[in-house]
Parts: sequence; C-alpha cells; structure tokens
Amino acid sequence: MEALFIYIAKAVSLLLLFYCAYHFLLRKETFFNSNRWFLLSGLIVSAVLPLLVYTKTIWVNAAAPLDINVQNTLSQSVKNESFQLNWNYIMLGIYSIGFVIFMIKFVLDFYSLNAILKGKKIQQQADFKFVDVNENIAPFSYFEYIVYNSSMFTPSELENIIAHEKVHSDQNHTIDVLISRLFTIIFWFNPFIWLYKKAITQNLEFIADSEAAKKLLDKKAYQYTLLKITTHESCVAITNHFYQSLIKKRIVMLNKNQSKKKNSWKYYTVIPVLAAFVLLFQVKVIAKEKQQIVKDVSGEIKSVDVYKIKKTSTDAELKEIKEKLKSIHNIDFEASEIKRNGENNLTSIKIDVKNGSQETQSIQTGSDQTIKDFGIIVITDQNGSKKVGIQTDSPQTDFSKTINSNAAASKTINAKKTTTNTNTNVNTNSTNSTKTNANINTNVSTTITSDNKNTTTITTKDGATVIVSNPVNVNKNGKQLIIIDGEEMPAAFNLEDINDKDVKVMNVYKGEMAIAKYGEKGKNGAIVIETRK
Repeated sequence: MEALFIYIAKAVSLLLLFYCAYHFLLRKETFFNSNRWFLLSGLIVSAVLPLLVYTKTIWVNAAAPLDINVQNTLSQSVKNESFQLNWNYIMLGIYSIGFVIFMIKFVLDFYSLNAILKGKKIQQQADFKFVDVNENIAPFSYFEYIVYNSSMFTPSELENIIAHEKVHSDQNHTIDVLISRLFTIIFWFNPFIWLYKKAITQNLEFIADSEAAKKLLDKKAYQYTLLKITTHESCVAITNHFYQSLIKKRIVMLNKNQSKKKNSWKYYTVIPVLAAFVLLFQVKVIAKEKQQIVKDVSGEIKSVDVYKIKKTSTDAELKEIKEKLKSIHNIDFEASEIKRNGENNLTSIKIDVKNGSQETQSIQTGSDQTIKDFGIIVITDQNGSKKVGIQTDSPQTDFSKTINSNAAASKTINAKKTTTNTNTNVNTNSTNSTKTNANINTNVSTTITSDNKNTTTITTKDGATVIVSNPVNVNKNGKQLIIIDGEEMPAAFNLEDINDKDVKVMNVYKGEMAIAKYGEKGKNGAIVIETRK
C-alpha cells in the first residue's frame, strides 16, 4: 500500500515538472509539433520513470558478535488490540470511487459516439470517412471519421472546418486525446492533470489551425470562421471537435511570427531535474554483510545461509523464505500472528522453524512498536547435516554465561584448531532472498565450545561468535518462573494481568537453559520481562 502512494506522489511530481516547463517556457512558442511530443513525453515519463529503480550494492563487514540463539524469544502472545482506522484503506477506497466514476463516464462517451455513427451514411474520400449528420452537434474528427452537419454552415465555412479536421485525422490527434483522457482517469485527484489535458488539447488545435491555414487560399476567411462560430455546441468528449474555447488565443497564434530555433533550448531544461530525480529517489542502496568464516570440530562448514526478516518484510518475502527453506534445506518454516501498523511495518510476528528433531520458535510483539530485525540461519557442514538457529541482536555475553554458568547442566569442551588456505563457500540470503556466493581463501583460527545436548558455540579469529542451539523439551506441567524488571513474581501471578503495551522485551528460557540461569526455580522454564516503565 505504501509503495502505491509513493509511486503516485512521484508520478504527480514529474507531471507537474513537465507542465510548468510547458506553461512558463514553451506555451507561447510556435513549435507546435515539438510541443505535442514534449507533452506526450511528460505523460509517459511520469508513468514509467517511478517504476525504474537502479540498485547499488555495497559490502560491509558483518557486525560482531553474531548471536544465533534458538532459545531466545520475545513475548508468548499478542492480546487483541482495539479497532483502529486504517487511513491507507480509506484513501484507497476514495480513490477507487473516483476512478470508477470517471471510467464509467469514459465508457458512456464511447457509447455516445457509437450512437452518432450507427446507421449513418459514410462517404469515403481518400483516407477520410465523411459523415453528414442531422443532429445539432459540433463538427468533430475521430481517427479517419470526420463528422459534421452541413446544413449549419455555408460552403466556405464548411471548407474551412473540413480542412481543420483533416489535419486532426491525418496526424492521429485522437490518440493524444485518448491518452490524456486515460491519465485524467488514473490521476483524477491531481488538479494539474486536468490543466495538462487542456494544454494538450489546446496545442492540437494550434497544430490544426496552423496546417489548415497553410492549405487554404484565404487565411483571413478561416479566422472569420473561428470568430463567427463561438458557441460551444454539444460534442463527444473523446473526439477532436472544431468548437473550442480560447478562440482569441488560436487567432493570436495563427498570426504570430515563427519562433527562433535558438529558443529550442527550453526543451532541455527538464533534463537536469529528471537526472536529480533519478539520483535522489530512484537509486536503491543495498548493504550486504561479508559473512564470518567459521570451522566446526567435526570438520569444515560447507555453507552458512542467512534469511533475514525485517520490520519491512512483506507477506510475499516471508512466503519466499518459506519456499527456499523447504526446497533448499528441507526445513519447515511458518510465520503466524502477523500484525502491521499503518505504515505496513511488522509489529508482531511468530516464527516456527522445524528441522527434523530441531524445533525453534521466535515471537515478537511490541504493541504499536515495530519488531527488531532478526534472521533464520542454516549452517551446513561437509557431511550435509544442518543446524538451524535464530539470529538476533541481543548481547552475546549474557547468553554465554547462561550456557557455561552451571557445570552440572552442560558439559563444555574447548578446542582450538588452526587451518590455512581454507576454501569456504558462504551463502547469504537477504530479505529479498537474493543469494550471493563467495569463495574465500583465508587463515582461520577457531575456538569451539560445545555441550553434547544443546549448544555449539563457535568463535572466529576476529572475535565474532556463532551459537547454534538444539532446543530441549520443556516440562509444561509445572509453573514457570516469572521475573519482571528484575523482580521475581509470586506463583499466583497471572501473565494476563500485564498490558502488552507496557512490555518492552520478553525473553523465554526453557529446559537446561533456564536451570543454568536460575537454578531449581527455572526447571519449568522462565519468562523474563522488561517493561517500558
């Protein structure tokens, strides 16, 4: 939704640029045919240029430490929020109503044109089809059709009118009229589009007047015809019709001296502005992290795949992550409890990832606050076995203490190994699931800390740390330990009593992780909440 409004804003701005250039610089010049193509180019550029985006990629060093913590989660659930108006949908509804109204009017004009031409006698002359009607309507042309009521004009007046309409028909001015009409339907809410359409129509009349006057013997008689016929009769809106307002301007332009060719510089004034528009708004910079190179005790890690989820991630991007995890790694991925704010950014999301016996879950909720960026990481070793984890921005030091603070809870194995000229293939998937492969030769010094049941901690030479955890079963029959702002809550405390809008961060510890951190009190799991107070 936000992308649609951004596109409309850009298109309206570009249209205003071309209109101002025409109105203030070109309107009084006699470059009528050049003005025609300039105005049409303005419509095309305003519609297409906002869709063209140049992508520039920059590479940055990965942030250290990199913490992949399967057990670290945020709040367990999101309470139902009160109903809020979504102004994006309201504006879209208003736009749709206007669009439908003007589209219906457009269709009715075609019906009126068909009603006029239906059953009429058509006289073919060269490339033109003349239709003499009895209705009291203004003469008009529609592609090769030239329609008029001969009983309303003298022979000389009719000759002038037909000469004018032949120019419209021969130069396919109907196409210009239809294009400008379609743009008024799409951008009906923009007042400048109506002025732009009027400028196109008026310039077409200047072209027809100029070309017709060249072919007629009596130029003054043509001008008298314009002066005599000043009443605006009914006519179909999608046609080129002879009766136009601003007759005075048409006569002035007929008698104006030809503009000097040096004035053609005015057409190029929009180019610097268009270049600035592209550089400021149409260049998308993507920062990609250089992945850390890690080693495992069992041998070389084959690949590290990162699938990032940001507050701006769309449903389509989440679906693409799911499909890639399944097709590439045979890992099940489900995203649920998704909520977004008025800017279409994620405020709540629950992620469930399953890789065989490995199961991990991440739940984030911040009421009206957006989620923190995180990612799904899959580490594949040379044997093809995979470990999956959740990448977060939480400090690694606290988590390391949790793992190693209780010797009874886990067995720690420390080992150092140095390898030279190691070929490592690192695959990185960003939010748009763009995958890049880099073969890197480097000297790697790696320290691995592992417990046999739950966790492997890998520390690279430059200090970056990777933690891969296998979750343990949680005893759900007992009461979980609840700590709020560092204070332990009584056993009778009910989480439902907490307003979710007051919760800043909620961490959930299960099994041996909870025991290692809180001892016997954490045997049934622990929920640690930090409030905004």
